[in-house]
Amino acid sequence: MLVPEISLTPQTVERFVSRFGERVAILHSRLSLGERNDEFKRICSGGVDVVVGVRSAVFASLKNLGLMILDEEHEQSYKAENAPAYHARDIAEYRAKQNHIPVVLASATPSIESYARAVRGQYHLMTLKNRANQNQMPDVRIVDMRKELVDGNRSVLSEELKQEISKNLERKEQTILFLNRRGFSTFVSCRNCGYVVKCKHCNISLTYHKNRNYLTCHYCGYTVKNVTVCPECGSKYIRYFGTGTQRVEEEIAELFPTASVLRMDVDTTTGKGAHQQILEQFEKEKTDILIGTQMVAKGLDFPNVTLVGVLAADMSLNLDDYRANERTFDLITQVCGRAGRGNIEGRAILQTYMPESPVLEMAKKQDYVSFYKEEIQLRNGLHYPPFCDIISILFTSVNENAMVAYAKSAAAYLRRACQDMDADVLGPSASNLSRINNKYRWRILIKCKSDHTIRDILKHMLEKHTKNKESKIINMVVEVNPNSLM
Repeated sequence: MLVPEISLTPQTVERFVSRFGERVAILHSRLSLGERNDEFKRICSGGVDVVVGVRSAVFASLKNLGLMILDEEHEQSYKAENAPAYHARDIAEYRAKQNHIPVVLASATPSIESYARAVRGQYHLMTLKNRANQNQMPDVRIVDMRKELVDGNRSVLSEELKQEISKNLERKEQTILFLNRRGFSTFVSCRNCGYVVKCKHCNISLTYHKNRNYLTCHYCGYTVKNVTVCPECGSKYIRYFGTGTQRVEEEIAELFPTASVLRMDVDTTTGKGAHQQILEQFEKEKTDILIGTQMVAKGLDFPNVTLVGVLAADMSLNLDDYRANERTFDLITQVCGRAGRGNIEGRAILQTYMPESPVLEMAKKQDYVSFYKEEIQLRNGLHYPPFCDIISILFTSVNENAMVAYAKSAAAYLRRACQDMDADVLGPSASNLSRINNKYRWRILIKCKSDHTIRDILKHMLEKHTKNKESKIINMVVEVNPNSLM
């Protein structure tokens, strides 16, 4: 039984243990080496019937494997980003064929690729049309934040959301506030000269974390003390732009000083067992408000949560990624689904500067089928998955000139090798994040079907690369359908 996030493991384990007793093993990266070794021994010796875990648990060596389940199968965390860049869904399907057993891919918002296979008859589609408790889906309302600004509201919370939170506090019902960005501010800038404080190792701005008064890079971890004087012009007109979960937490404390609040993001869940502690506290102590990133957006089941607030519903819509619409629809649909899972009907508020977006409108209606029909037409017209595969060849090096020349040579080879195929070779060009941890990043993209022909070409290219002297200073990574092209 696979789940996409460690934060979901405690509730899932609790349910399985309550049904199947002690013959349940748990596998995830927050276990110590000793704990992981103990669990592997129990699995290999036949001492368990069920394994619950994250992506890597798909390799668990159960002796008499009879069923594999991927909960929230659409989640991108099932795809490994480091070599070998496998997808847990592919491994599950392979193991299922080897063992002649079924795989269940479960999701309220299936990946476009999986649903397309179901439409074509490659998968068997089973639809649950009602919630387990027969409750209605949450009543979702969209709030135009442009009007809030015109009316003089500079808060991260709309007036409507403030009112709904107040109602929940009066009724002793719980609220989840979702913002997929941690920290206090997303970047720090000088209002006098426009200077933006950036990471010295990466081509990205630093994020301000107010609780420790530092600036940090969320890619390489580089951290410096907060800037109060502009290093460029000496001005003291430093301003913090954007909003993160820390800032939301602070504003909630100011607006609702008697409310109990928990925050769940990467910064608050670094310790062992931190996910479980926060969720147990939220459930047992009936904490009023849980603020979080995508950790709180799916899989969590709290009967007393009746209100969900999405603070920047359009945040991921404008990303340079062909999956932007899909990811936005998934996140909003999933997080809204956290409300009303008990006996009281739920409601959700979507705050956005793009209320006219059809993606948000379909998410509001929880209308996956309409979204799929729109999205599949777009993918077909632009020749994106599932109508082709996108193969990424990423080059990284501290020596940009040598790497660019090498990437251009590789692209020329690929164009010659693929000239008789239905394939488009694009690039090389600098990645959107052109430098991370002092390494420059350039990329070639190939749009084609990932068949034996292209795999043989890439295998030959990788073998040739390992024998070249340039491989000592230039790294090359090949990945099929990567999660991100940043």
